[in-house]
Amino acid sequence: MLRNIKEVNVFNRGSGGFSFRDYFKLTKSGIVIFALISAGAGYALALHTSVIGVYTSFPSPRFPFLWLMMGLYFVVSGSFILNQAYEWRLDQLMKRTSKRPVPCGKLTVFQAYSLGIIQTVMGLFVLLALKPLTAGLALLAVLLYNFFYTVLWKKKWIFAAVPGALPGALPVMIGYSVPSSSIFSIECLYLFFILFLWQMPHFWSLALHYKEDYKSAGIPVLPLRLGLSKTIYYMGFYLLSYLGLALISPLFFKMNVVYVFLLIPFCIKVFLEFIKFSEKLKWKPFFMWLNFSVLLFLWAPVCDLWIYSVIR
Repeated sequence: MLRNIKEVNVFNRGSGGFSFRDYFKLTKSGIVIFALISAGAGYALALHTSVIGVYTSFPSPRFPFLWLMMGLYFVVSGSFILNQAYEWRLDQLMKRTSKRPVPCGKLTVFQAYSLGIIQTVMGLFVLLALKPLTAGLALLAVLLYNFFYTVLWKKKWIFAAVPGALPGALPVMIGYSVPSSSIFSIECLYLFFILFLWQMPHFWSLALHYKEDYKSAGIPVLPLRLGLSKTIYYMGFYLLSYLGLALISPLFFKMNVVYVFLLIPFCIKVFLEFIKFSEKLKWKPFFMWLNFSVLLFLWAPVCDLWIYSVIR
């Protein structure tokens, strides 16, 4: 019950109080940083196209990139706070999440909802100052994650991770929309689908590793319902789609140095790590290489395009 959650002042950093470390847990700061890096790739790609004259309009505020980073930080972190406020009962049942601020009593559900709403609305207003399209995409991501995925899909559907990957892929479009309004351009869609396809092997590898946690919380993830072999099969399907899209990136961009010397070797390495993972279930090496690869795949086209512009 809510009354069993200990009332703690949000700004109390004393013994047993709510600290900055707790705030970082509450906002999932590592994922927030990843979202900002993804948005930065979209922004840089659209900005390159703007520089060579295809898109002509820039956002009205000065230093639009800083506005983008600030607004998106508040939206993403606020969205995660709302998620933890809603899922605190589930978090109590999982060893991995039971030490989060709300289930362990360092923050009340009301305080978490209040803080999440304030940060999300603040971030949306900052993004609205840049462009209505940018704020609209951010609002869509919040609704997809906090309502459709968290409330409707996650606890009822074993393949919830597939549509649930949509809000996770939107930061690249949010960043791209700032210098450009053509969010359905081929290069923006490439970044979107790279980030979309990456999330399935990423999440299902986590689901395999923390299978007992998900079982305790009653969340019907793929390993619990379909077993190990079918989970590996579906992970392989999405992983090959992800790596295949990265390998054909020269069809969409002028890819040169970064493609040859980094992207291709990373594709091979990630695939080999997946083979080892499927045979011996060595989770961490595959998980780490997969995460490094998505950062490279997002930024490789950006780097190659800018390098090509300089040497052309």
